[in-house]
Amino acid sequence: MVKRFKSMEGKQLIYESYNRLLERWEVDKEEMDIETGYGKTHVIISGNRANPPLLLFHGTGDNSAMMWLLNIQELVKHFYIMAVDSLGGAGKSEPNESYLKKFDLAVWVDYILDALNINKTNIAGVSYGGYMSLAYAARNPDRVSKIVCMANYPSVKGIKSHLLILRSVKVFLPEILNPTEENAVKLLQKLTGPNSDVFSLNKEMMKHWLYILKYSVVSKNKVIHFDNEAMSVFRDKALFLIGDSDRVIYHPAVIKILNDNNLNYKIIKDVGHAINHEQPKLINREIIDYLLVSA
Repeated sequence: MVKRFKSMEGKQLIYESYNRLLERWEVDKEEMDIETGYGKTHVIISGNRANPPLLLFHGTGDNSAMMWLLNIQELVKHFYIMAVDSLGGAGKSEPNESYLKKFDLAVWVDYILDALNINKTNIAGVSYGGYMSLAYAARNPDRVSKIVCMANYPSVKGIKSHLLILRSVKVFLPEILNPTEENAVKLLQKLTGPNSDVFSLNKEMMKHWLYILKYSVVSKNKVIHFDNEAMSVFRDKALFLIGDSDRVIYHPAVIKILNDNNLNYKIIKDVGHAINHEQPKLINREIIDYLLVSA
């Protein structure tokens, strides 16, 4: 049994809030569950099937309803959207025992794309969702057109990689250990730049964030380091967007990795880790321009 929530009451609160956020997408959509070898995967489908496909991955402990709330109305005009609730996250996907024992991200994404009859897709992901985008492209580059990786970077082997991970974990402490309403606000302020009020001004989104902190169980995510072959894939297919106020990701060592591997990246001014929430119009334009205009 994969425990995703601390209580049934907490799960119910998160799901009810999830549904309210999804109503605020204000686009035509279909929710569907795809059976995979690792459990039921919940996907929100929206947009014209004739448009280029775009697979969306949210971050750790998050879900699609909240992650793409401020982006979906613009993105759906240009893409056939497939927003995935990751297994082990605070969404509606339900992992099985195989998820804990032998989860393979590339195989899991293949299940999703095959079920939707998508041979090749664009991918966009935020935070750990950015890592998922990269990890899949590294394994199955022929099924990926382009990637927009937000608030993340391709990790490489070395002592600095461990230090960077430790640094990012420290950002969440001590607030994550005592998820009160006050600490939820403090943590958001640490994770965001000058535009942190985007959450406080949206009461439902703020409530959802608090519910996730209080009632969800964050799964342990495996991260692999990428080799030169993977970097060559990213060089051809990926755009990295990082906020200059991102205390989790923005660091000289990260910029060095991007420069050393001649990767395509942009540093977004006055933006933190919640990059697509803090500057949704700008980020929407970056995604659309990279995936379509430069195609």
